[in-house]
Amino acid sequence: MIRRLAIDGYRSIRSLVVDLGDLTVVTGANGSGKSNLYRALRLLADCGEGRIIGSLAAVGGMDAVRWAGPEQGSSRGRAVQGTVRSGPVALRLGVATDELGYAIDLGIPVAARSAFDLDPEIKQEHVFAGLDPRPAGVLVERVRGLARMRGDDGWQQLATNMHPWASVLDELAGHEEAAELAGTRRMLRGWRFHDALRTDRSAPARQTQVATRAVRLDDDGANLAAVLQTAIEAGWDREVHAAIDRAFPGSRLRLPMADGRMSVSLEQPGLLRPLAAPELSDGTLQYLLLVAALLSAEKPSLVVLNEPERSLHVDLVEPLAALVRQAAEATQVVVVTHQQRLADALGGTRVELEKHDGETLVAGREGPLDRPAWHWPKR
Repeated sequence: MIRRLAIDGYRSIRSLVVDLGDLTVVTGANGSGKSNLYRALRLLADCGEGRIIGSLAAVGGMDAVRWAGPEQGSSRGRAVQGTVRSGPVALRLGVATDELGYAIDLGIPVAARSAFDLDPEIKQEHVFAGLDPRPAGVLVERVRGLARMRGDDGWQQLATNMHPWASVLDELAGHEEAAELAGTRRMLRGWRFHDALRTDRSAPARQTQVATRAVRLDDDGANLAAVLQTAIEAGWDREVHAAIDRAFPGSRLRLPMADGRMSVSLEQPGLLRPLAAPELSDGTLQYLLLVAALLSAEKPSLVVLNEPERSLHVDLVEPLAALVRQAAEATQVVVVTHQQRLADALGGTRVELEKHDGETLVAGREGPLDRPAWHWPKR
């Protein structure tokens, strides 16, 4: 269970540390920085997949994502005078459970010019015990090319010449004595994100799909029918049908098959035939996609939903909230939303963001002493 998230130097986030619960709702006005918190979580997941450098290069490198405001940050309503930067450019991301945490520090390359100038460098990585990367709790430390681990007899060297684009999670996770690296990578790889579920006329979920078991929903929802059928056969039939009945009373899900392919349809009261996937409204299809995402046969450690209320009629807000709360009993869920009604219906741990002088802050938090403990390792 992810308990703490730390972001430093990313877009509108100069420095942010928040605690997460079993169900966390991130809210705030448009432009307050909700999407940046969501993207930062995705970048952390990319660390587990060895994609962090490529993901940052794809959006323009460090210059496109780094904090652009003054180093001292917002003064909540008082104008902040810009100054010449005295410290190094850094993008730092960290996450922690009760037992294990991970922090990465990325910066601008200092080597000779290259065709890959958009690639940032990994300056530091730390795997640590507990909720705060204090020096005493560090288990694995990577500083530039040197990686080492803490053992019973002190520090043990793992690598001496790591490339600046290579992560310890990718390069050294198989080290027989550094089980913490494999555990950290497994944690980050277990997260799922849903923000690109398509419901347009050409959406993959409206097409027939190959009938093969699927334990998790594709990013675009292409395997919707297979995920729902797999969940039903895995023993989640009652939950799937109850979620649909809450949203569309009296309706029944159908998953017709023909020639090794399957699709989604919905029987609704008063209609003489089921409505096939191409006939479903955008809101109905969006809700079915969310049912598949949250009730799939595979239960991930974390599911993050970005504005799941898109395309949904207001009458579907309560059924959606009930679906999310039910999923949070087995899986940690983070919901990013600007709809107050959905946020209120969800309950859970609330993180309300606001923006002052261009900086994303947590509402009601007056100063650094009000935020959870987090000590970034110094370069």
